[in-house]
Amino acid sequence: MTERTAWTDLRDQRMAEHGAAEAYEAARLAFELGRTVRQMREARGWSQSELARAAEMTQSAVARFEAGGTVPTLPVLERLARALNADLQVRITPRAPAA
Repeated sequence: MTERTAWTDLRDQRMAEHGAAEAYEAARLAFELGRTVRQMREARGWSQSELARAAEMTQSAVARFEAGGTVPTLPVLERLARALNADLQVRITPRAPAA
């Protein structure tokens, strides 16, 4: 068995565990949110400390958020959006019906 096959098998086993898909989706969302905030911060030329001051957070909280290490609450997202002069939009949209 190749190393890649072993990794794929392990991943498939883990994803089949109860709650794994939900945890993966939460981690993916946290990573994407963090990446977006980091890109916006860098576009302004701000350090993490500058964003933290503007959002009334600590630099370490901003760093964890940008790394995707935390799933943020809506109030935290609102503070970050306000600090970055951005609008926060939370949407739930229907999926296309299954064929």
